Amino acid sequence: MPKAARQPRLAPVLDEHTAAHVAELFGVFSDTSRVRLISALAQGELNVSALADVVGLSESAVSHHLRGLRQLRLVSARKAGREVFYRVEDEHILALFRQGVRHIQEG
Repeated sequence: MPKAARQPRLAPVLDEHTAAHVAELFGVFSDTSRVRLISALAQGELNVSALADVVGLSESAVSHHLRGLRQLRLVSARKAGREVFYRVEDEHILALFRQGVRHIQEG
């Protein structure tokens, strides 16, 4: 009689709080302007003016999106004199973004 196959051990189901934060994180990627801003920032630090030029949005719209991205701690800011430069907060966000792009491009 053959041995029963072992079932892989599953991770516990996420609690409601964690699930809500994960959904909020992925919601960021539901807006093309925010995705394009993250794409630009994945190349390195940029200020609002440069981001507006690269992405083709008004500086006001870029600032609005950056405010939301900062609140979610996806981007951070660095002041240099009168200029403020933005960058992606950490490698986790870049890895998540790059995986999504790779999934689309290979699909």
